Amino acid sequence: MAQKTEAQVTIGGKTYTLSGYESEEYILKVADYLNKKIDELTADSEYTKLPADMRQILLNLNIADDYFKMMARNEELSALIDKKDNDLYDIKHDLVAAQMKLGKAGRSGKSD
Repeated sequence: MAQKTEAQVTIGGKTYTLSGYESEEYILKVADYLNKKIDELTADSEYTKLPADMRQILLNLNIADDYFKMMARNEELSALIDKKDNDLYDIKHDLVAAQMKLGKAGRSGKSD
């Protein structure tokens, strides 16, 4: 079983000790992402006027939005990779067929 990692992080101005099975660098990266999302939202003066529960909902919605956009992008890239793999397979198949044709032509063109 992987070793548990602890990291001190500051999120939204408060310090927390987070633990998990990811590296400390990863935990810090996640906290940094969350702080950037908070900073983006707090830059809007209308956001800061909202009640705390509404601000939390908007933060969650923004994170979910990022997640779904990245999932869609991942699906697009996976489809592109699959297409490229299929194209490469077709090219390799055409190459082998051409090599076989050349081999047959070379053998039939020889005089004994």
